[in-house]
Amino acid sequence: MLRHLSACLSLLLSGVALAAAPQPPAVDARAWLLMDATSGQSIASRNPKERIEPASLTKLMTAYLAFAALKGRSLALGQTIRVSERAWHAAGSRMFIEPRKPVTVEELLRGMIIQSGNDACIALAEAVAGSEPAFVERMNREAGRLGMTDTNFTNSSGLPGPGHYSTASDLALLASALIRDYPEYYKLYSEREYRYNDITQRNRNQLLWLDPNVDGVKTGHTETAGYCLIASARRGGRRLLSVVLGTASERLRIRESQRLLNFGFQSYDALRLYQKGDAIGKLQVWKGRERELKAGAVADLYVTVPKGTADKLQAELVSQQPLIAPLEAGQRVATLRVSHDGKPLAEYPVVALESVAVAGFFARAWDSVRLWFK
Repeated sequence: MLRHLSACLSLLLSGVALAAAPQPPAVDARAWLLMDATSGQSIASRNPKERIEPASLTKLMTAYLAFAALKGRSLALGQTIRVSERAWHAAGSRMFIEPRKPVTVEELLRGMIIQSGNDACIALAEAVAGSEPAFVERMNREAGRLGMTDTNFTNSSGLPGPGHYSTASDLALLASALIRDYPEYYKLYSEREYRYNDITQRNRNQLLWLDPNVDGVKTGHTETAGYCLIASARRGGRRLLSVVLGTASERLRIRESQRLLNFGFQSYDALRLYQKGDAIGKLQVWKGRERELKAGAVADLYVTVPKGTADKLQAELVSQQPLIAPLEAGQRVATLRVSHDGKPLAEYPVVALESVAVAGFFARAWDSVRLWFK
């Protein structure tokens, strides 16, 4: 259930410890994490920073960069892609593309996302960057930009190899970014099967059949990685993400993911603190035509807390004083510090909701004197 306390912004601190946190279920996996994608907070986890082979979960980054290319119009869904020998002979799971048969970007996306085709990954990588090694460089740059500090990719498909690793925490960041930044393409992850080259293959995410709230995202498996699954479900306008890595079987990765999602929805609430554009407070301005400005958030701001504990939330607006004109709308001017039951929960950037021009000479001189004695 989504409760409204007020309104606005973008979370800086995830993975925070919640006061009086409900006990999560025992999860039979090497590492796991449950995230509230609505707020960006980690609800519960085990070994979230352990570096683990991500297997086909790697394909989320390949998809993310392909979606970016579509958005930037360097690729088009209907564009025909030449299938290289390297893509044709890809090891592991395949969608069965062929060098002499034209294939479109849209077909490759479905082959990668639904059928988990390694051949589709290589073909897309070559289409975006010219070669798979060049594409891998982009993958790692994007991982750094997203804050995936414990991730390194060496290929586009997730085949095991030295130096190819990620963590539950980083993979949650990636999945959340994909859903947030490319909702128009994320819907592909809910498709249950895809037929290409007269071969129909089912989506390996069995939760799509078992839970009507689940709409993605990706499975992975190798002998060394075990059975992995990132799952996402939406209930009542709220979205949760579970990352389960290194289980012993397909059945276990499904069961443990479902248990985590149920736990999150049943035990926690996402509370809206501020709405985009609402004023959180007014801040003093020096040497400006106006003596104060309204400060607020650039996006809706949510926090996640155990059910029934909303009254334990507190917020403090900390200004970056002295604020000296000129100031532009959208410029960061303060920090909102949120605590729960007396313990730090998260910090959020607060920006100017209006611009303040420089005052005249005498007003600036007077404020200079005042600041000298302040």
